[in-house]
Amino acid sequence: MDAVIKGKATAETEPFKRPSRDEAEDAVRTLIAWAGDDPKREGLIDTPGRVVDAYEEWFEGYTQDPAEYLAKTFGDVKGYDDIVMLRDIDVESHCEHHMAPFLGKACVAYMPTEKVVGISKLARVVEIYAKRLQTQETMTSQILNAIQESLAPHGVAVLIDAKHECMTTRGVHHPNVSTITTQFTGVFKTDKELRERFMRLAGK
Repeated sequence: MDAVIKGKATAETEPFKRPSRDEAEDAVRTLIAWAGDDPKREGLIDTPGRVVDAYEEWFEGYTQDPAEYLAKTFGDVKGYDDIVMLRDIDVESHCEHHMAPFLGKACVAYMPTEKVVGISKLARVVEIYAKRLQTQETMTSQILNAIQESLAPHGVAVLIDAKHECMTTRGVHHPNVSTITTQFTGVFKTDKELRERFMRLAGK
């Protein structure tokens, strides 16, 4: 997890460098103290290490490339020319605004041209983008674009339905509200009947 993340830093011309593990654990101690507790007490003494371990798992998507998972395709589909769809893919992510979890399900479909990809790879693409900080809207577009660019299908459809804890456990405190985002390309965008079929199969 020592990668250098390119993007805006304090100085516009310098790339952002990931802090060391020790620095990350010190930051957790600071937050514990800011919350009003003693990071040196017995129940919290090992918490910084556990939090950093959890962050490595929650945000491992930064170290993975979706294109690598979509690179291996299969051309022998015996004339199959209809929707390939995965439904109810678990989404476990964190919003970039409060770093609070949002949890839900994703449905992903594409209309293949001459090649298909292993179905587990589609679920992996969802997982990779979920394990990064972003908005649900951004993640929906990222998943769709990765599939469109790698497979060049006739069209792609993505739907995500999730509950955001920044809304359910703080702020407006509406625990039963979910957010639905959709994105379409190609035939899913131009063919209303096909798009409606996707929504029915997705249970919406």
